[in-house]
Amino acid sequence: MTDRALRLLQNRWFRLVLAIGVFVGVGVALWLGPDWNTVGGAFQDVRWSWVAVAIAINLASIVFRSIAWKLVIDQAVDPHPPRYHLVFSAFSVGLLANAALPGRIGELARVAVLTRRMKHRRGAWPTLVGTVMSHRMFDLIPIVLLVLYVLTTAKIPAWAYSILVIVVSVGAAMFIFAFFSARGAKRMHIDALGGVRRVIALGRQGLAVMHEPLPAAGAAFFQVMGWVAQVFAVYTAMLAFGIHAGVPAAALVLLVMNVATIIPLWPGNIGAVQVAIAIPLVSYGVAYADGIAFGFGLQAVEASVGVGIGLIFLAREGLSFASLRRMPSAADAEVQKQQGEQAGERPVAEATRERARVPG
Repeated sequence: MTDRALRLLQNRWFRLVLAIGVFVGVGVALWLGPDWNTVGGAFQDVRWSWVAVAIAINLASIVFRSIAWKLVIDQAVDPHPPRYHLVFSAFSVGLLANAALPGRIGELARVAVLTRRMKHRRGAWPTLVGTVMSHRMFDLIPIVLLVLYVLTTAKIPAWAYSILVIVVSVGAAMFIFAFFSARGAKRMHIDALGGVRRVIALGRQGLAVMHEPLPAAGAAFFQVMGWVAQVFAVYTAMLAFGIHAGVPAAALVLLVMNVATIIPLWPGNIGAVQVAIAIPLVSYGVAYADGIAFGFGLQAVEASVGVGIGLIFLAREGLSFASLRRMPSAADAEVQKQQGEQAGERPVAEATRERARVPG
């Protein structure tokens, strides 16, 4: 993605216009498309035993992906990295924020929660942000594998091939960029750098796992396992709704579901996700209304896991739901704090952080 395109996506008015346009399009597709009596009737025949299996597999996916993040953190935070239960707690709170709030606040939320447990470690915030970036880069490996699997096995329209090829190309380019950004991070003399350069260097340190073959392979493995679990969670959810389209169709649904949530326009992009899921399932003989119903059910299954364990660990951390909304302000305050410490302005930074009102 070019700098111009990135700035455009960050523009508030552009995002507002885009959200309104997508919302209107989705509203028309939902209003004129399915027979809502059929949509409601689809829930009467749900096999709840398969729903329970799908929830359990989703939980396993979360465990796999949190282990991958722990491996990334272990290479960036040395010595004495945080223990796994703290990492899992922060990861779970991040899932809650991503599911319940617009934007990718969950990425900042898991960093903020884990930073509270590392109060005495200098530069923890930017380093952990770097680990989140690195963890997301490892998502590109299963995404590329998923795209290749869908291209070779699933029923997709001809026009979608070029889009999937672009996804693979962009993913490979981003992974290569992250790999070279991590180069030499551990050899840098961070204390000798200025405020802004020091924050950037600490962020690069979070990518250190890219140059550690065994931990990198472990992180990649657990990310792939997390995505494989998600594919089978989708498959079992399909069985719950009486859809017997096979694993390739489940992989296709998972792919389009992630594409539909790349740009979070509103919480969960509810509505857009359902339309994105229902359209490709028509090729498998699934009625559009049944596909819409399945889309709502699938999103509810995934959200129930993320929101459920997220609320549990949010309470365990002693945080309120309102505090999640303040995570972007907390991020700005923490960056200022890092710069202020380097320039001898710690009291000002601490006051700024206090105004952000994020515990810890």
